[in-house]
Amino acid sequence: MIVLKIDKITKNFGGLTALQQVSLDVFEGQIKSVIGPNGAGKTTLFNIISGLILPNAGRIFFCGKDITGNVPEENARIGIGRTFQVTKPFLNMTVLQNVMIGALKDTSNIGHSRKKAMEILKFLNMEKIKDVFPGNLTVEDRKRLELGRALALNPSLLLLDEVMAGLNPSEVEDFKKILNDIRKRGTTILLIEHVLHAVLSLSDEVVVLNYGEKIFDGGPKEIVKDQRVIEAYLGEDFL
Repeated sequence: MIVLKIDKITKNFGGLTALQQVSLDVFEGQIKSVIGPNGAGKTTLFNIISGLILPNAGRIFFCGKDITGNVPEENARIGIGRTFQVTKPFLNMTVLQNVMIGALKDTSNIGHSRKKAMEILKFLNMEKIKDVFPGNLTVEDRKRLELGRALALNPSLLLLDEVMAGLNPSEVEDFKKILNDIRKRGTTILLIEHVLHAVLSLSDEVVVLNYGEKIFDGGPKEIVKDQRVIEAYLGEDFL
């Protein structure tokens, strides 16, 4: 089943074309990654999917329903969760309270939202720092908190924007395990990431954007053989 279908999305900012006729499918249960140089249009694509900005052309379908033009609250309600490259916690709330906000989507009961938030924090190995304020967290724990806030929405599709950026190799391995566990629980993942070894080991499929155009969409084993991808992003040294 196709969970997310992007059909010929184009986005212009004045005279700059950020995305040009980009199409892709994300199937249920996949981890699919979007990679490419800085400025390739990756985050713009996420902003369009999540409803932060409108495309100039093209359509977006979620579980077969046209959601083009939905605002972020609507997409959150129907099962699309999202993290941001720059973490955006509520700084005056504790870790637990931050996650509880997302859990309130499905309940008005504070006790239920607290229980749900604690389950997520336990899954992320953060229950011992539930009363800490985000300003006192490490980079890794801020990333985990951002992920936890998205998981609290109980999404069927999770958009992850560079959740492993800035982490050391050991922390990246921990995050890879978390993402695989999330997938095993039934959540489909669309991932933007620059940590290439993580992308290649996690992903079922990889999309490569360059100057707003899709230049590759296929398996991780094929990507390292594609000359356009090598020239635009990987470089000969990667091989």
